[in-house]
Amino acid sequence: MTNKQGKKENVRTMFNNIAGKYDFLNHFLSAGIDYLWRRRVARIIRRENPKTILDVATGTGDLAIELAKKSKARITGIDIAQGMLDIGQQKLKAKGLENQISLRLADSEKLPFSDNSFDVAMVAFGVRNFEDLDRGLSEMLRVIRLGGMIVVLEFSKPTAFPVKQLYSFYFRFILPRLGKIISQDDSAYTYLPESVGQFPDGKLFLDRLEKAGFIQTRQDRRSFGVATIYVAHKR
Repeated sequence: MTNKQGKKENVRTMFNNIAGKYDFLNHFLSAGIDYLWRRRVARIIRRENPKTILDVATGTGDLAIELAKKSKARITGIDIAQGMLDIGQQKLKAKGLENQISLRLADSEKLPFSDNSFDVAMVAFGVRNFEDLDRGLSEMLRVIRLGGMIVVLEFSKPTAFPVKQLYSFYFRFILPRLGKIISQDDSAYTYLPESVGQFPDGKLFLDRLEKAGFIQTRQDRRSFGVATIYVAHKR
């Protein structure tokens, strides 16, 4: 991702290019563990019994679909990559969820919604792609109601031996090669470990949530720290 486009345009182009293979690669390269992480996020959100949910950087809608299995909440998913949304729309139609989940092209840093529009905002593997992380978090804070919740699922960096070493080797050497072979995209799965390495995970991300104005921040590290679920509320 070294061309002269901004990060946002690079991300848009990259995900449009790999949209058709994105779901397979996600599940294959994570050995299916990503299903378990999303289920955990869905359980956390269902406890709040929300009526309206915003799924930011929804991609092909996997998290929205997981949540809809046991919730009647109205879910709006937004993404900047139309190719990903097109795949997501096909999945919604196949599962009969078009009346519960709506997808639209939109920028996470300029959300086209009024203040206090949603009970919950959620993001799965998307915040590290924000060009301006603080602005994206502030926008989510703006559109959820007072007392509402944000839940973020994101890759993180394990710290314990030997998971840290194994994870680093896999992310640096195995994942980019497999991703390139399957997706036929030179940058997509080189970008993934780079973006994870640059993302302020753990306590640093909790600090960013608090800087944006969220309260009651907490983190739930999963699979030995390979991924983390962050939860916070709007004061």
